[in-house]
Amino acid sequence: MITRSYVSKSVQAMRPSGIRRYFDIVATMQDVVSLGIGEPNFVTPEHIMQGGIDSMLRGETGYTSNSGTLALRRAVSAHVERLYGLSYDPEHEILVTVGVSEGLYIALKAILDPGDEVLVVEPCFVANAAAVEMAGGVAVMVETRVEDEFQATGAALEAKITPRTKAILINYPNNPTGAVLTMEHIRQIAGVAERHDLLVLSDEIYERLVYDWEHIAFAALPGMRERTIVMSGMSKAYAMTGWRIGYVMAPAPLLEAMRKLHQYLIMSAPTMGQAAAVEALQAGEPDVAFMVGEYDRRRRLIVDGFNSLGLPCFEPRGAFYAFPSIAATGMSDEQFCETLLHEERVAVIPGSAFGASGAGFVRASYANSDENIERALERMARFMRNHG
Repeated sequence: MITRSYVSKSVQAMRPSGIRRYFDIVATMQDVVSLGIGEPNFVTPEHIMQGGIDSMLRGETGYTSNSGTLALRRAVSAHVERLYGLSYDPEHEILVTVGVSEGLYIALKAILDPGDEVLVVEPCFVANAAAVEMAGGVAVMVETRVEDEFQATGAALEAKITPRTKAILINYPNNPTGAVLTMEHIRQIAGVAERHDLLVLSDEIYERLVYDWEHIAFAALPGMRERTIVMSGMSKAYAMTGWRIGYVMAPAPLLEAMRKLHQYLIMSAPTMGQAAAVEALQAGEPDVAFMVGEYDRRRRLIVDGFNSLGLPCFEPRGAFYAFPSIAATGMSDEQFCETLLHEERVAVIPGSAFGASGAGFVRASYANSDENIERALERMARFMRNHG
């Protein structure tokens, strides 16, 4: 007879994903318009798929190098140099990972000793604080405000620094708010990192999805390349979520530590996915331009729609999420989402799932069809007539 729990205390204490709970509810219901999932509604472009298919037809179905194929690492190196003027050695400074999720975990595990603190700017992706804890660190949340356009400020970071602080984790363009850092705020973050000798982990998975704006690569700032771990990948801009290809770029000593963890955890990222990623980076610019144009149009549709319903919407400059305030309803964000789902069959995610500073907002993805966005807005108009 088992008389004790075999689940570790750290896992027992970990909060379940605030997103997953809503997806589980939606799965039990009919006729739901879901604006909850953060995934492109485009199919991977045909020529990119063919790159993966051709790889399999050539018999490339085994492991690759732990670091990823040299062809893909070279393609990543050329990609970031062309876009941002950054130079990374494909041999020693680039690692192909199973998405940014793996990249984030091994980056944190490589740098943290038990009890080390990481400043996590929020609202942020639900996995960020959990990844710090899984790596043995302590996540110290740094709140941002809509009044500051959800920008991380140097003053807010400084207020949370202790002798145990080792790194700052940022995610811009931001999930869930759509915020994009201005140069002023990037410089503030860089100044804090330099003054306190901190590393910066920069999740830039939405780097290509920006509107009326230009993404600034954090590592491109003077003096920041040597203290920055950059994480990005193929999922969002190239509609390649299921291919599971990400990459990490960092100075060689840091990358070597990450590679050590990667080789034991993963061995190598999917081989055919890496071949598809090479095709995407070398020939996918027209696809990116088309999808960004579509997202931009849908962005305007959903933001204007929320504003017209009396749900003031923060202006997203990147990613594919709208983040309206639901204060006019007098409900908490969780109450709003649950009531909306059960009464009108529309699924959005409570802002508080992404951190305390997301409370009072909801996240709605516009990586969806015009028809679904319009249907959701029509149902929400009826909801607001009853609750607004």
